[in-house]
Amino acid sequence: MNFPHLVSLAAYLASHGVLCLRFTCKGLNIAYRTKAFKTVVEYLKLSDDYKLLGVFLAGRSMGSRAAASVIRQLSQDDDDDFIQGLVCLSYPLHRPKLQSKLRDEDLLFIRCPVLFVSGSADEMCEKQLLEDVASKMKAPKKIHWIDKANHGLAVKGRTTDDVMEEINAQVFSWLRENIELEHK
Repeated sequence: MNFPHLVSLAAYLASHGVLCLRFTCKGLNIAYRTKAFKTVVEYLKLSDDYKLLGVFLAGRSMGSRAAASVIRQLSQDDDDDFIQGLVCLSYPLHRPKLQSKLRDEDLLFIRCPVLFVSGSADEMCEKQLLEDVASKMKAPKKIHWIDKANHGLAVKGRTTDDVMEEINAQVFSWLRENIELEHK
């Protein structure tokens, strides 16, 4: 929750009128994180306090994997459009040096728009493999590559703030495009 990229993105989106809710999970277990993420989404959906018409889910690394899993689970449970999209920062498509076992099963079932923001040198998301998976997805999708960035989205010769400006602008632009599509 307090990872600098997520703090920066939430602050940027909030400053542009996008309500953001950040939360964290203590465990590193994907099943536990998915269950916690799903609980938060179900609370937001049913809450009388917020009365939201829809949400975009986002996560970084394992958090994006958990978000994708939640979308798949909830889409099997009901047919509404509460979840309007998914933002994946540094989606961990495979373990480092283990490209033969892809973590793509949830992505292939998603129908809502998906934005991937990944480093072109991400050791957990080889560029060609993500592009191959994306080509098989039925959902509208976009991949934004951060040139020479690793899994932590660090780039030699660029400041973290500079990289975050690029990421924040891409995510906000994509959200705006997809919100406009929803209202047409």
